[in-house]
Order: sequence, then structure tokens, then C-alpha cells
Amino acid sequence: MNHKYIPHTDSDIKEMLEKVKVSSIDGLFKEVPEEVKINKDYHLSAGLSEIEVENKLNDLSNMNNKDLVCFIGAGSYDHYIPSIIKHITSRSEFYTAYTPYQPEVSQGTLQYIFEFQTMMTDLTNMEVCNASMYDGATSCAESIMMAVSKTRRKKVLVSKALHPYTIETIKTYGHFNGYEIIMLENEAGLLDEKDLENKLNKEIACVVVSNPNFYGLIENPSNYVEKIHDNKSLLIMYVNPLSLGLLKTPGEIGADIVCGEAQPLGIALCYGGPYIGYICTTKKYIRNIPGRIVGQTTDEDGKRAFVLTLQAREQHIRRQRASSNICSNQSLNALAATVYMSVMGKQGLVDVCEQNVQKAHYAYEQITSLKTFEKVFDTPFFNEFLVKSTIDYKIIKEALLKENMIAGIHLGEFDSQYNNHIVFCVTEKRTKAEIDQLVQVLGGLK
Repeated sequence: MNHKYIPHTDSDIKEMLEKVKVSSIDGLFKEVPEEVKINKDYHLSAGLSEIEVENKLNDLSNMNNKDLVCFIGAGSYDHYIPSIIKHITSRSEFYTAYTPYQPEVSQGTLQYIFEFQTMMTDLTNMEVCNASMYDGATSCAESIMMAVSKTRRKKVLVSKALHPYTIETIKTYGHFNGYEIIMLENEAGLLDEKDLENKLNKEIACVVVSNPNFYGLIENPSNYVEKIHDNKSLLIMYVNPLSLGLLKTPGEIGADIVCGEAQPLGIALCYGGPYIGYICTTKKYIRNIPGRIVGQTTDEDGKRAFVLTLQAREQHIRRQRASSNICSNQSLNALAATVYMSVMGKQGLVDVCEQNVQKAHYAYEQITSLKTFEKVFDTPFFNEFLVKSTIDYKIIKEALLKENMIAGIHLGEFDSQYNNHIVFCVTEKRTKAEIDQLVQVLGGLK
């Protein structure tokens, strides 16, 4: 046995590694930063009972259970979550519900999925929404597959300002589904419109742009949506849905498909998941959308009822005609997002957005007034902003951690030309005192 209390034998591990074609356990976890790995013994005595082991591990966990002030975003955001969400989603009838294969006994599940779809279409100003997806990255990949299927074209233009992890995901999907990703350059942090014009041709299925983008900047798809449509290509917008409380909606811009990560709508950070992706589109593409669509009707007594209206996936139509084989939705998180939107209401969303903008811009002005930080782009942003520092990022990160604060994300991890460039995020949860403390710590560094 490899380690006490771990049931896998050496032969188990060897067989598993051979199956996934990875040479070692370290290779299996290469994406995990070295500094968070434990490279020593757990110091668990032999012969402990289950409850003793559990208590020991809980004690270790509690040593790290500190409430840190979060200034990191980049796809996962520390927003306020109304307590009603936890109370409703933890009710047993929702918590233990399974896929509504039997609609006649799943009316509650079908209704909240229907409400989720309705609210998401209202928020994005689109006509149709599916019953949710795994996360934002896979929703983007599935949106591209929709466009490729609809246009029968095999090339896709993608803005370099899309989240790097999302780019990795869509490249993986493209590798196995036969479409090619072509990257679009940036100009002042935004999609380079001249580069877009040069690369648009009759082989391009769609153009993918995120809003706000990975640098936190607000893109201008209205400037080039007609050129995309004149080329008979589709515009896919990857959108933070919370930002639509203030920003122009994809429907107003003329987007064909809208996708993204709905975690900002009342979903906890949870160390990176489970999250919830979404796809909205127009009726024109309704039969290309993956997953499920729930509709409402009336039963034989004339009462309002809910049904699974469309399921264009391989379990329900001929495999070769399915645009996707994704076969699940994030139902409990869809319920959480639905409760969040219903509790906040239209004005509540606007208020949250305004707080995000005001607090982020206050932090931006304070940080860039320091001698050791400077502005990078002079472009409107929502709740994230990019700054460049003359101080090494590791020094900044460690100094903030000592004060129980999490620094913004370091772009140098993704691109060496952005060494010591940091994207800070400020949500409505951050107080002026917390922002001032952040600035004070940064200002004291040399």
C-alpha cells in the first residue's frame, strides 16, 4: 500500500496512470502550484479510527480557515450572496433532485429551470436560453460548435483578450471536433478591429469576444458586428451576466450567441467550482443549442404545466445529427442564480453594478497614484483593472497575504511580456476601509 489511510495500491495507481497516459502522480497534478502541495508526511499515526482521522484533518483545515479579503477576479468573483439562496437550495426537494427524466413528477425542477431560462433571456436581451451548462469555458466551446454546425465553416476567430483557460478549453474542443482557432490581436487592450477585417473570410464560422474582457475592459462589438454578419459569420459574446445591469446587452449589440459563466449570480467561489455556464441565442438557432430547453404549457385540466420542450442531444436524436453530446445541466446552481436574480430584481442588479464600478474606480485611482504603480490602458472598465508595478509580484502577493488580503491575478503567469502586470478586482463586498488598507500596504512596498 502506498500510504496508510489511502486505499489505492501501487498496482491500482500504475493501472490508472497507464490508462490516462500520464507517467507519474506528479504529472497528474502538474496544474496545481508547487507552493500549495504538501511534499512531506502527513504525520498521521498508524491505527487511528475514522473519527480520529477526521478530527485530525479538521484541526489542520481550521488552521488555514482564515477569511481573506479578496481582490482577485479573472472569471471567479467574490460577490455578496443573500442568505435566502442557501436556505432555498439546501431544501431536500431541491438538494436531492435528479435530472427531470419524468416531467410529470418533476414540475418543481422544471419550473425553476424555466424561470432561470426566462430571467437569463431578459438579462441578455436574447430570445432563448438553455437549462445551463457545466461552466463558462465549456459553454463557450459549445457555442462555437453551434456556429460551426450552423454555418458549415471550420475556422473561428477568437480575441486574445478572452480568458486563457477558456482559450485552452475551446482549443481542446476544436482539436477533437475539427475546427481551427485563429487568434485576433489586441489594440490598447481591446479586439483589434483592423486585424479582424484582415482575417474575416468565407471560411470563418464565428468571432468570439468577451465583455468585459480578461483585462477587465469593456469591448465595443457594436463597431464591427455588421462586418461579421456581412461575412455571414456569427458573433459570439462571452459575457459576465452581472455586468449587464449597466452595460449594453448582447441583444442590443446584435450578438447571435451569448455564453459565459453565471457564477457571479449568487454562486459561492467554492475553490473554483462547481459553477454554471449558460448559452442564450435567438430563435433562429434554437435547434442548434446544446442541452435542454424547458417550456410551459397547460395540462388536460387547463392548469399551467412545464415540459422538456427541446433536447437536441445524442440521447434524444440521432447521434450524428446532434450538435453536442453534453448531457447535463447545473440544476442546483441554476436554482441559486434564479433565486439571486429574483431577490435582487432589476434595480438591485443596477445597484450592485454601480457599487462594483464606483469601488473599482476608486481603488484604481488610489493605486495608480502610487509611485510604484502605473496605468496600462486608458479604456473604460467594469470591476477589474490592469496596473503595472515596478515591484516584483511575489513581494506584493506575500505582503498582502500577511495582512489577510489576496492580491489580483498576475498576468506574467500567462504571458511573459506582462511581467508584474496585475489585474485587481473590486466587488460590492469590498469596503472603503479594505480598499484603503490595500493601498496602504502597496504604498509601503519598495
